[in-house]
Parts: sequence; C-alpha cells; structure tokens
Amino acid sequence: MIVSVAIERVEEVAEGRSFGAAGAYLRLIGKARGVLRPDAATNHAIAELDKAVRNAAGLVEYEADLFILRPADAAKGNGRLLYEVNNRGRKLLFANLCAGAAGNDLKAAADFGDALPLRLGFTVVWSGWDATVKRANAALGLAAPAAQEAGSPIIRRIRDEFVPGTRPDSPFDMFRLSYAAATLDRSQARLCLRRRQADPRRVLPSEAWEFLDERRVRLLPEGTVPEPGTLYELHYSARDPMVLGIGLAATRDVVSHLRYDEAGQAVLRFRPSHALGFGISQAGRYLRTHIASGVNRDEQGRRVFDGVLAHTAGVGRVFLNALYAQPFRTNSQHEDHDFPENEFPFSPARLRDPLTDREGALFLGDRSDPLFIQTNTSTEYWQKGASLLHTDPLGERDTALPDNARLYLIAGTQHGGRAGSPADRGPAVNPRNPHNPMPALRALLVALDEWVATGRAPPPSAVPRLADGTLVPADATGFPAIPGVAVATVTNRVSPPGDWVDPETVKAGYRSLVCRVDADGNEVAGVRLPDIAVPRGSYTGWNLYRPPFPEGELADRDGSFIPFAKTSAERQENGDPRSSLAERYRSAGDYVSAVERAAAALVEARLLLAEDAAAYVERARRLERGAG
Repeated sequence: MIVSVAIERVEEVAEGRSFGAAGAYLRLIGKARGVLRPDAATNHAIAELDKAVRNAAGLVEYEADLFILRPADAAKGNGRLLYEVNNRGRKLLFANLCAGAAGNDLKAAADFGDALPLRLGFTVVWSGWDATVKRANAALGLAAPAAQEAGSPIIRRIRDEFVPGTRPDSPFDMFRLSYAAATLDRSQARLCLRRRQADPRRVLPSEAWEFLDERRVRLLPEGTVPEPGTLYELHYSARDPMVLGIGLAATRDVVSHLRYDEAGQAVLRFRPSHALGFGISQAGRYLRTHIASGVNRDEQGRRVFDGVLAHTAGVGRVFLNALYAQPFRTNSQHEDHDFPENEFPFSPARLRDPLTDREGALFLGDRSDPLFIQTNTSTEYWQKGASLLHTDPLGERDTALPDNARLYLIAGTQHGGRAGSPADRGPAVNPRNPHNPMPALRALLVALDEWVATGRAPPPSAVPRLADGTLVPADATGFPAIPGVAVATVTNRVSPPGDWVDPETVKAGYRSLVCRVDADGNEVAGVRLPDIAVPRGSYTGWNLYRPPFPEGELADRDGSFIPFAKTSAERQENGDPRSSLAERYRSAGDYVSAVERAAAALVEARLLLAEDAAAYVERARRLERGAG
C-alpha cells in the first residue's frame, strides 16, 4: 500500500512543445513510499517478506523512485496510463519505440524522438522496482529493507559470474560483486574459470587473485587482464541481502495507487480508465514474473494492468524473488546460463511439464489476468526458448492460446534491435543485424490499447508452427551455404532451474525450435516487415563469437546481416547462391513498388502504422537512388 507520494519537481518538457491533440506535457519527479503487511494473503507471493526489517508498527517499508509524464491539461490526454517497467533503472520506451536520443532524463525534445505515446495521449509512468540498481544518472531504484533471521544479519555462500567484454556492462579490469563479502579471507572463497559453458571449471590458486575490498576482486599479479569471453566464477560468503521481491509489490502498489486512490489521482489530475504495462528485455521478463506471481491483483483484489506488452522476454522470468537474487542476470548459451530464469509454466496456455511433473499456465485463470501481447525477435527463439510459448514443453505439438493472449515473432530481427543498431561485427564473426523491429511493436502497442479500451481484438498471433513446417530444429533451418558466413546450428538449452550456487549438468531439457528460412536466408513466418518481405540481404537472430572470444559459441544476443551482392557477376564471383539486387529488382522503381505493396499489406493487417509505412517507402526511394 502506498502511504505517500512526494513530488519533488514539476517541469515542462521539450520547452513546452505540443504533442498533437494531447498538447504540452509536464514531467513529475518524486518518490512513492509504501508499506506491506507480511501476514497479508496478498503479500504471500513476496519471498522472505517475513525476514524483512519492520518498523515500530510491524510493517515493512519501501520507497520507490517515481517519474511521470502527463499532459499539462489532463483533459487533453486519452485517460489511460502507460507504465513502462524500467530496465536496470533505464527508461527505454522513447529511445527504442520512438528513435529518441539515448539517455534517461527525458526532458529535451530529442529525448522523445517522434513521441508516439505522447501523441497518443498517454500518461506515462515509471517507478523503481529493482533495489540492486545504483540510483545515479537518473536511474530508477528502490529502497528495500535488509533481510534478517531472528534479528541477526544473514550470511550465505553464493556464486557470482563475470564474463569480460561480451556485454556493455561487462567487467574489463576487475570483478564487482553482487553482494558484500562477509570475509576477505581468500581461503574462504574460490575463483574458477572456464572458456566455454560446457567446459570443466578450473580453480585459480589463491595467489592468482585478491579481494580489493568487500565489493571488488582483481586478478594477480596486478595488471593482469581477464580473458575476453572467459567465464569467471567466484564462490564466497556474502552478507546483508535485501528482500528484493518487494519490487513486485512496489510496482503493483504504485500503479494501483495512481489508478484507484484519490490521492494518486490528484497527482495525475484525472482518474485513469485503464492501465497498460510495457517492458523490453529484462522488463518484459519482469512483466511475465508479475503476472505469474499473482501481483497483477492489488491488495483489494482489483486488476493492476488491463493490458501488457512484453518484448524480447522469451520464456524467461527475472531472478528477483529470492534471497541473494541477481535481477540483472540474463540467461544465454554462454553467459548466466546456470542462473534461474526459465521456470515452467512458460505459455499463457495451460500445459503439463513432463520434466517437473507440474501443470499450469503463465496466467492465473481469473479476473486478474491482463490482455497479453508478447513480441519476440528471432534471437529469443535461439537464446530464450521462445518456441515454448506456443508448443508443449517437448516441442512436439503446437498449442492453442487463450483468447486474451497474442504472440508475434518479428522475423529477421535481433534482441536489442532498434533504429540505428550497429551493423559492424563487434565480438562476432558475421556483421551484426541492423534490422529494426520497432515499427511492428509500435503498431501492436496501438492494437493493445484498442483491445483494452474498446474490445477490438488485435491481429491473430504470427509465429512459426510445427503444423505448417515453419518451426524446425536449429540444424534444419535451410539457411543457404554462403562462403565466409558462419552459421549457427544449436540453440541455448532451456532446462528447469537448478541449484544456481553449485550448478550441476542438467541432463533433461526442453526442446527449443526456431523458424525455417527461405532461399535468401530470411525467416518465412512471423511479422515480415518490409526489410524481410522485400529484402536486400539475409537477416538472422543469431551470430557466433570470433577470437579472442570463445569461437563458435552463440554471440550473446547478436544477430547477423549478410547483404546481397549488387550484381550477378559479383554474386557468381563470390559463390553466393542468393540472387543479387540487380537480378531481383530489374527496373527502376521495382524495389520501391515492392516495398509499397509490402507496407500497405502490413498496414491493412494492423501490423504497421501508416506513418511508418510512409517512412519505409521514403527510405526505399533513397536506397534506389543510391543515397543510403
């Protein structure tokens, strides 16, 4: 329950610019303070809440950062909340969905890009849910209490994993611990390394590393640099965990307060008719956790989010609701593989899991279930088990989804895709995939809003299926043999969660499948945006590492882009089996006309906005003119 909201700043954004019919917007920055009763049935989903430090009234306190964008004249808005779950404290909505400037402050006009959610009239809300986030650079965090046992600090042996150079926040000179070490005695800890996930662990001698302090470890002798892509693991005694699952209650309570309480409505200057939840990657996995944990029902039994759009979550949840949880982890073939993420049930459909002998669905099957859309890029089929959203756990049959759920593969896209994504190789063998999935996501956000507000159902799910032969094993995609191109033939293995502190090799796993491709190497099912329907190359959701990284392993969540040859002569010289651009688009205007037809079909299907269709056509004209 939220007991107070303190708004510390109210400021105009974009220098008072008008965002369509919604007019000018204000940003409200402050904090929401809440309390929880550990014995309340509505809080039983919060793990270890009984261990949280309490106030004099016996309640558990928390404080969440709060950031709101609302129309300066509330009457001009659409009357609905759009709540973006932040990703590691970051607001991704405008930078991804609207091609806004990178950053977290959201004040200048450039920060909002084309500002689609504001032009639609939403009041947009963010709040802190992750108590491990460092509250700096406008990052949204949560102050949550420590856990104790009988009034004493909790100390347990845990595991941290470090992989240099593979991700933007990867370590490069030292390792930063997730929790404070209870002792700096190296004899009470163990640092291991292995080159690949499947390799045996090699224990480093204690003289090869040291604690710099309770939060940092470095290799010795001083100046030793960790090997790029190698897995380092530290087992150590850690102290003072927080009750991180409170983040689930904090999101529930903030949205409920703004929707249903007069004090919350006073902050917004209106009473919201509906609330939508939106999240990308980790935040999408949070939303899946939110639904499955039962916290889409508030303490009075009211629904929190009427609709949810989760992007690039695969079948995962977030490692949050446990002592010593590490919510920043994201499971892939090579990295974070042994941390708990992929817990059955996966699908909105009710299924039985033969590996755990459990039966269930992501949904609870009651009035708290939201209208649900999940979009995935191709990468989630390779790294995040996305096929298990719409097959049985052994990948033997397609499943029918409930009427309140839709699933979409955005064909030929990679996990972090957005406007301006890099096309260089990075740590991978092949050039990376610059294909932008966001135009489909924009249309589906509008469709979700219509579904919630008016009852108009969104387009049918668009995913590869066993029944029509478009869902296949990773080694049977039919990808063409292109000289010099490395091809992935295995997926990340998805298995039931095990012991994350002392992981063992899991023999049983679920069967993850991927989308078949055509002779061009492009996926044949899902939402085929104009870059796939009228291609200029092969776009994949996979790539492989190159030295000095572990050669041949799936390159985290990167995809590949292999451009077509320009001419038949170039194609033949390269031994490329795919038709060249000149062979595909023989006359002036052919390419533009094909893009116009593809874009129009997507607009008709409500999978592309008219304004984005026009942008595709204009870009096609520039490409045909050779202007890039």
